[in-house]
Amino acid sequence: MRFLLSIVVNAVALWLTTLILGGVRVEPYADTVVALVVTYVLLGVIWGVVNATIGSLIRLVGFCFYVITLGLIALVVNGFLFWIVAWVSELMGFGLAVDNFWWAIGAAIVMSILTAILGGIAKRLTDRRSSADRSSKER
Repeated sequence: MRFLLSIVVNAVALWLTTLILGGVRVEPYADTVVALVVTYVLLGVIWGVVNATIGSLIRLVGFCFYVITLGLIALVVNGFLFWIVAWVSELMGFGLAVDNFWWAIGAAIVMSILTAILGGIAKRLTDRRSSADRSSKER
């Protein structure tokens, strides 16, 4: 359940990011609304996998750079990960198009902020639902 919620949060954050920034756009595999939604969901999956695998490896190896730059290197790393997502989706024949690396860094910043906000809202909603379920079972 948590994994699916993470994919939906990533997809919505990516959709909002493409609305905010002009240098980042999504190209669906077909010209229908369903294809656009499926493309956003697939990009959410790709973002989660890239961030969990490559992102974790880069953070582990580059820990010293994070300490030296007081975490500012994270902007560049997240931009690089965003660019990797665009590259992977392009290889699949659909997906994310980023004009240049600066747009990737900007998109990573915006997406991080939106993911944090949407993730907090989703967590609060699921916590309420689970506490309501527990209290109804206790009666």
